[in-house]
Formats: sequence, structure tokens, C-alpha cells
Amino acid sequence: LLLLNKVMESNPEPFKPHYNQLLQLFSSVLQDHSNPSALYYCILTLTSITAYTGTEEMVSIASDQASEAMEVLNELMESEVSIIVPHVADIVHFCLEVGSDTSLSDSLRVKGLSCIAFLIKLKSKTVLKQKLLNPILQTIFPVLTASPPPGEQDPEDEEDDSGDGTDDENPKHTAAQIIDTMALHMPPEKLFHHLLPLTQACLTSENPYQKKGGLMCLAVLAEGCADHIRTKYVLFYEIALCQSLSDSNQVVRSAALFALGQFSEYLQVSPETQYCAELMPLLLGYLSSLNDTKVGHVTKAFYALENFMENLGADIEPYLPTLMDTMLSALNNTDNLKIKELAVSAIGAIANAAKELLVPYFPPVIESLKGFLTTTTEEMRSLQTQSLDTLSVLARTIGKDVFSPLAAECVGLGLNLTDTIDDPDLRRCTYSLYSAVSTVSPDCLIPHLTPITTIMLLALKSNEGITVKHDRFSVENAYIDEKEDACDALGEIAFNTGYYRYLLLSPLLHDPSCCWVSFPALLKLLDVVLPCFLETVRKETERQVVMGVLETMNGVIKSCKGEAFQNPTRLKDVSHVIRDVLKKKTVCQDAGGDEADDEEQQAEYDAMLQEFAGEGIPLVASSVPADSFAPFLNDLLPLIMAKAKSSCPVSDRSFSVGTIGEILQALVSVPGGRGVAGRLSNRLLPVLVAGVRDSDAEVRNNSVFGLGCLAEAAGPIIVSDYPTMLSVFSNMLSKESDLRVIDNLCAALCRMILSNVDAVPLDHVVPALVGHLPLKEDLEENKTVFSCLALLYKHSRDLMLRKKQTTPPSSQTVLLLKALPCYNFQAAVTSLPAEQQAHLSAAVAAS
Repeated sequence: LLLLNKVMESNPEPFKPHYNQLLQLFSSVLQDHSNPSALYYCILTLTSITAYTGTEEMVSIASDQASEAMEVLNELMESEVSIIVPHVADIVHFCLEVGSDTSLSDSLRVKGLSCIAFLIKLKSKTVLKQKLLNPILQTIFPVLTASPPPGEQDPEDEEDDSGDGTDDENPKHTAAQIIDTMALHMPPEKLFHHLLPLTQACLTSENPYQKKGGLMCLAVLAEGCADHIRTKYVLFYEIALCQSLSDSNQVVRSAALFALGQFSEYLQVSPETQYCAELMPLLLGYLSSLNDTKVGHVTKAFYALENFMENLGADIEPYLPTLMDTMLSALNNTDNLKIKELAVSAIGAIANAAKELLVPYFPPVIESLKGFLTTTTEEMRSLQTQSLDTLSVLARTIGKDVFSPLAAECVGLGLNLTDTIDDPDLRRCTYSLYSAVSTVSPDCLIPHLTPITTIMLLALKSNEGITVKHDRFSVENAYIDEKEDACDALGEIAFNTGYYRYLLLSPLLHDPSCCWVSFPALLKLLDVVLPCFLETVRKETERQVVMGVLETMNGVIKSCKGEAFQNPTRLKDVSHVIRDVLKKKTVCQDAGGDEADDEEQQAEYDAMLQEFAGEGIPLVASSVPADSFAPFLNDLLPLIMAKAKSSCPVSDRSFSVGTIGEILQALVSVPGGRGVAGRLSNRLLPVLVAGVRDSDAEVRNNSVFGLGCLAEAAGPIIVSDYPTMLSVFSNMLSKESDLRVIDNLCAALCRMILSNVDAVPLDHVVPALVGHLPLKEDLEENKTVFSCLALLYKHSRDLMLRKKQTTPPSSQTVLLLKALPCYNFQAAVTSLPAEQQAHLSAAVAAS
């Protein structure tokens, strides 16, 4: 393919008789994505013959192959950037040629132009360095400003256009997207230097489509270059917009409305500027003829109006009578549901600016909204979701005294809708409504908290809208939006009503990771839930509630691991709450409890509280890098170790050494855990060694477990302590009668062997270990024993093979092999060569 590419680039015309065969070859190459270089040379060769295709059949075949090539090119840019970089100029010129060729299909031209936008997003500096910015602009401006064929209009200017922006196969829109991408990813000074002369020329042209192209350019620059425009070009924008909104051609006016909407949304210019006084009458003039104007144009007018009004604030007052008369007329006098929806949305924007100034118009508005929300027909759905959104805005802006009398009725409307209609957008809007109502009249929500919070939590749990394609999950946007809004609403409702336990003690929140939410939605959920947990632990007066919250918080941390600590202050906040409980500094611990509870029960509750808090420490340790947690762990450990003293109750001693063991076990699996465990070993070893001598079997058991975990977590760092630990274990084995303790002694010995087999005197340890197998009580430790036996078996086998074993196996090997019948010895032996199988079997039999 490289050879073919070089030859055809130098002289493609002699190959014309073979184009059909070559295109078939290229088709097969383009379908195999496993060889990026081959794909790339194939695309280059296709480029070189594009100008020489002649017949209709050839053009059709070339178009099909080029369409595949565009797809491949996008994939290569996304996954194989290093291959693309040396050829950026060639790719840009190829894609510009495709995108500007009006003889090709719109879909192919769109793909070519989209490749350029994607390349700018990935490699904007390379595009600038290779001086490709001006060639790109010079090529796409004719696309952006092209007039439609005679007798036709651009799709967005059609009479039946709904203004929903669903036309994807449009080269003109894609050319605008390239400029939008430039604005987001290139320095504005360099971009404006090349772009402004082209834009000015368009705006001063007599051709309406030239003007439209210039306005589209101004519109898409607004987001990425907002600061630059605000500093240097506001007056230029204002003059261009005012002149264009007064233009005699509706194509120009429609583009100007879109540009004004973008300008208002992203630049947020002060309402005191002169252009505000000029623009508002123009916008009101458009809106006064709603029924006589096509919907697409009206949609742009409403878009411009909404974004423009958001910046006005109280300065909207002089325009309110005209605005509201127009909106109420649209609600009451037009049959077009789209225009009603636009008017309802605009009322929400007006309310955001006007706030209490809207009170005189509230009764007729609320009556219209209630009418929309009581029907269940499918064609009303979009209008209903917008009505719920606007109702939420009114609840937050119109004033508590005005809205509160209607709050309960609004909640009822929302519940009735979700009971009768299964639609994620509609449910999402009811969540926002309940959340808004909770800010002005939380009491009216309390009787309905169970159904309201249940439906939100079920939305988080639901897998509706989730599909699996090519081993990847995808979730429809409506369901993602529903889940994210449910997260927001749950937190605000719980906070405003004060009924935390409806949220905090929900079984669904014990394991948020099983909720089908996107990663950003999960983080949002955690940002709602965890601060509520922490606040409740600190301030709740009832011990049982705090215990439930601590248990639930532990479940969340266990389930979500590192995601629970994405917020930079979360680790500190959680650690400090655990510390406060261990120090008995929370409100419920200071409150002294209910008078009906006796002192013994209070002491039991306090101990349980501290145990729940202590259980959180190893969960946190397993969720974050060890070095991040180390400063907080250093503060928490003394509080835990203090409960290991011989003067403390058995329950405290058991809790202390058990928690230490679980912390060490957690450090095994996190980055930096070995170093932190090693640094802690001098503090923890004496506590655990003292614990193995305790009179209580559970304390001994937990201490032995902790010593084994210390060996596993710290590794070679504590090899010098192995003799002490082995001596302790040897003494225990000779005296211990509790079967669970003996099982944990075996597991601890196994952990020492697994951590550093060469540091353990196997001739002494293996006989002691094997003599107490199999495990009797703590069968969960079998996995540790199995891992150790496998290591010992491999260790002994390697030793035998290295020595070409001709002497009898060592005593520990024989003892190990004797233990293996419990753990499928025969399977292990059959993995050896026949001669060694016979040798080992004889050795075992002889012993």
C-alpha cells in the first residue's frame, strides 16, 4: 500500500483503467481496522485519485469508499494520534476538498468537515504551527455563506422547521461547528486576526446568505471567545446585531436572533448599554405577531428574548406589561402547542429577572399552567415538562407568601402526573418542582415524603434506558438527566424538610454503586449524601439515628471506594467525624440520652457508636492512597489503641485489636500501604503481642489476625521482627485450645510465609502448620492457607528441580505433601514429570 500510494501520488492518471479493481481493494482494507498504517496509506491513495474519477459509477464507488475513509480517519485521530501528526496538512487539505465539493453528498461533505473540527480539537497547536488556519477559513467560508439552490431554502429557514436543530447532514452547520471548535481551542487573538476581515465582508454584503454566514460566525464565537469579545468587540457586536435585526430579509433577521441569543447567553453584557433600549422593541415587535410567523423563526425569537432578559434583572420592569400581555395571549389564544411551550418557557425567564415584580400576573399564569398539567395526552408532554420547569422557577422567585398557598396543590399535580405517565423527562421535572416547593413550604411535602423520595431513589436504581452495545453500556440522555436531577432534589428536600432519615437510612443508599448513574451523577449523589451523613452524625440528638447513619455511611464508602473521596475535603471531613465520635464529642454523646434509658444502656449505645465509627477507619484506608490517609490515621490510631489496655472491658480490647488488624489488612491493597504499615509497625507490634496473651479468646484471635496482617502489609520492612512473632506463635500453639484462635494462628503463619518465604525457618514452621490443618472453624482463612501451600509446593519443587533431586525430599517438603490430601494432593502430583511423580509418591509413603 505504501508503494502503491507513492506511485499513484506521482502519476495517478495511467491507473484509471484499474480504478474499479483498486476501489474494491481499498474497500477491503478500510474494513480491517487492525492495521492503522495500512488504513492511512489507503486513505492517501484514495485522495490522490479523487480528481480523476469519471463515470457516475466511479463517483458512486469513490463516494462510498471515501465515506468509509472518513469514519476510519476519525477513529485514527481518536486512537492513533501519533500516526496522524506528521500528516496533518495532508489530512486537512483532503478533508477541505471533500467538504467543499458540492458534487458530493451532504453526508460525505459533513464527514469531511467534521474530521477537520475533530483534528482542531485534538491538535490545535499543530494546525496553527503549520499555518493551516487561514486555508481552512478561506475554504469553509464559502460553505458557510453559500446560497441554497434557486427556489429552495436552508433547512433552518424552512416554513415547517421546528427549530429543534436535528438536521445533522448539513455542511453549512458543520462549517460553523469548525469555527466554534476554533473558538474553544485556539488563542482568540490569532483567530480574530484571520476571521474578522472575512466576517466584516460578509456583514456588509448585499447578499442575505453572506450576511447570514457572518452572523452565524459571530454567534459561534460567543462561547469560546467571550472574554476577548467583551474586552474589544462588544460595540462591533451590538451594531451588527441591531442592524441585522432591522434587515428587510427574514433569513438575515432569523440569523441575527440566533446570534443575539448566543451573545446574551455567553457575554452577559450590562443592561445599561444603549443597545438594550434598541433591541427590546425589536424583540417585542417579533413577538407581537406570533400567529402570523413560522415556528422556526419564532423559536429563535424566544431563544434570543430569554437569554436577553436573564441579564436585565429589575431593569425588565418597563417592559413587563407588554411582555406579559404577549405571553398570556400566546397561552390563551393560539392553538399551536409549540408556541404555548415557548411562551411558558419565556415566563420562567421573565420570572427569573422580575421576581416579585411578576406578582400581578401570577394568577392567570398559574391557572394556565394548572390546566396544562391536568391532561394526560401524549401531544401535551413537552408542554407539560416545560410547565413544571416554569412552576419550579415561580416557586423560587415569586415570593413565599404568594406561592405557599398553592404549594400543596402543586405537589399533588406532580404526584398525579408521575402516577399516570411513565416518562423520564416528566419525572425529572417533578423532582425539580418538589425541590423548589421545599424552599418555600417544606411542611406540605412531609406527608408525601415516602412516595416522593422512593420514586427518586428507584430512578437512581433503575437500569431503564440502559443498553449494551459492543461490550459498552450506553444510557439515554433523558435517563441520565433524570438521575442527576434526582440527586440534586434529594439533597435539597432532605435539607429543607429536616427529615434526613428518609434519605439517609434508605436501603438503596447503602450501596450507591449499584445505582445506574453516570460517573458525574454518582459524584453528584455522593456530594449530596455524604455531607448529610456527616452533619447528622455531628448534630443529631438520638443515638440510634446516628448509629444508623454511621452504618449507612460505612456501606457507601465500602461500595464506592475512591469515588466517595473525589471531593478534595471529603477525606478530612470523614476522618474528623470518626475522630469526634471516638472522642465522644458529638451532640448525641453530649446529650446524655433519654431519661428513660438507664446508664448501662447508655454505655452500650456509646460503645456501639464508637464501634460503628471505628469500622469506618479500615474502609477509608482501603479507599484512598495510604500516604493521603496517613496524617489522619496517625490521629485516629491512639484513640483505638487506648482501648487495648488491660484495664478496659473485653469488648473494648477486642474492638481495638480487631480494628488495628482490619486497618493493616486494608493497607495491603492500596498504593503506599507497605510504607505506611512499616512506619506504624513499631507502635502496633507491642499492642498486638500483648493482645495474644489476653485471657479472652476473641481478643487473642483478633491480635493474631492483626500480627499476620502486619506481616503481610509491611512485608520485608519487618523481617527483623519475625523471630519475635514466631516465638509468640510457637508458645501459643503449645497452649491454645480455642479452635478459631488456632485457625488464625495457622493463617498468620501463612501470611508470614507468603510475605517473605526466605525469612521463615520452614523446617520448624511447616511441621507446626501442617500439624494443625485443615482449618476447623475460621474457614474463610482457607484461601490464605491455599495460597501458602501453593507457594510452598512451588518453592519445594523449584528447589528439587534446581538440585536435580536424587536424595530424599526435605522434611518440610514431605510434611507439606502429607498435608496436601486435604487440599487435593493428587492433582498437584500429576502436574510433575512421571519420574518425579514416582519419586515423591515413594517419599511420602516411606515417611
